Amino acid sequence: MAAALDRHYDGIIVGAGHHGLVLGSYLARAGLDILLVDRRLQYGGALVTEEVTAPGFQHNLHSINHFHISETPWFKDLNLGDRVSYITPRYEFGQPHLDGTALVFGRDLEETLSNVARFSKKDAATFRDWNRKAEEITAKIFLPERFSDPLPQAEREALLSKSDIGRDFLAATQRQPFDMVRELFENEHVQLLFLFKISLFGTWLVDTLSKTSPMGSVIRAFDLQSGYQLCKGGSANLARALFETFIAAGGRFAPQVELDRIVIEGGKATGIALKDGRTVRARQFVASTLNVHQTFEDYIGRAQLPEAFRQKLDKYQYTQWTIFGLHLALHEPVRFHAEKFDPNIGRTLKWSLGAETMDELLAAHKDVMANRVPKIVQFGSGPLSVLDPTQAPAGKHTTYAWHVMPFDPDHGAKNFEAFKEEFADAIIEKWAKYAPNMTRKNIIAQHVYTAREYSQTFPEMRNGDIFMGSFNAEQVMYNHFGYRTPVGRLYMAGSACHPGGAISGGAGYISAGLIARDLGLKPWWKPWDAGEALGAIGAA
Repeated sequence: MAAALDRHYDGIIVGAGHHGLVLGSYLARAGLDILLVDRRLQYGGALVTEEVTAPGFQHNLHSINHFHISETPWFKDLNLGDRVSYITPRYEFGQPHLDGTALVFGRDLEETLSNVARFSKKDAATFRDWNRKAEEITAKIFLPERFSDPLPQAEREALLSKSDIGRDFLAATQRQPFDMVRELFENEHVQLLFLFKISLFGTWLVDTLSKTSPMGSVIRAFDLQSGYQLCKGGSANLARALFETFIAAGGRFAPQVELDRIVIEGGKATGIALKDGRTVRARQFVASTLNVHQTFEDYIGRAQLPEAFRQKLDKYQYTQWTIFGLHLALHEPVRFHAEKFDPNIGRTLKWSLGAETMDELLAAHKDVMANRVPKIVQFGSGPLSVLDPTQAPAGKHTTYAWHVMPFDPDHGAKNFEAFKEEFADAIIEKWAKYAPNMTRKNIIAQHVYTAREYSQTFPEMRNGDIFMGSFNAEQVMYNHFGYRTPVGRLYMAGSACHPGGAISGGAGYISAGLIARDLGLKPWWKPWDAGEALGAIGAA
């Protein structure tokens, strides 16, 4: 590490999460001398897999389900399929109910429509109509935009207005997803699972309650061909594959780097200054994947920023909820009462549990917004070791519960550790109402992981915000924070940038193309272009 910090580089990337690794891999392969630094010893950011309960039980503490990862341009460009494997389950979303029924959405349209029809034939017909549009919209608009520098709003809307599917998509972006789902579907169980599918995390309403949805997230309710996948062996294997790719491309990694500041000289970023007194120079650029306040307040200083940019920084919003995580090592997999109704519920990637009505779903939202512990326990989960047996010892199993929670809830317990135990017990008690084998007898060990812990490990997750920025309409697409900054040669390449938080690789991929272009490099890859993609629809 010492040698890595004693010389200069073409570019320095701050933060070795997946965005930094994607960005570094592209630019190192383009021939640039790249240094990637991180405060932690471990690379990969939130791509964490650890044995926190018992030996041999692998738990993904942060990122578990990855959206359409093996089909992303960066996964293919970097040949990551040679280094890591992804599992694409046949059944993606499932919702068991207390009456013994279950609703399951799979990859097959006819099978999924049959499942919906058991609750409402009208809703199944509506789903069929919208699926026809959604598959085309996702392939031709949603995914190309996800991995492209967002177009200005006027240009985007002009291009979308030239085609039928573009106009349909544009109309959907002007609607509140929550209201749209309620209007389209009559059955509450169907409504609940569609809302779970739409939301970027699942089981949560903030991103579905925005007045508009510029990203078009509501379309995700209706397509089935794109969806979530599971990294074989644990999410850390994606981090390993990216790290191996970065090193093979000639990149250098320096862990445990205590950053003092990003060096600004003559209005340009020229390197990083370390707390031990050393300075590492960057001849061409510095890129940050940290949150916006770390980057501009902690490591640059407001005095070096234009007033308009300081105001933009002050207006930046973070997600108002956090995750209460319960990770379990089990003797046997979760077995639902509802398996008699639909046996596929037991092998569905993402479960929504606990909310039986729309009122119950809204109650949790209101509780968290009021800084209260949700009275009605409702959470997301999944049978990880059923789908990927490598994540547990032979014959044993893992699962998890992710529950929304305020960062510092008014919990009423004597201390926070006591609250953690009490709420974990409440989750298991609720689980047992749906799955009779979810008792202490089946649980080998447990690990509770809350925002208090993970925001210490990852201070960039300010106040427990796992996305490092809110997904509201004012901060997505053409309103995102931006890759280029008012400081010359300084770029943002993390979750504040389009397409936002979670494991997408999008910000690292898009910023690689922008930096290459600004430096006059000819990319060895073909960066995706939203204008080109949307223009092709209108010309068809």
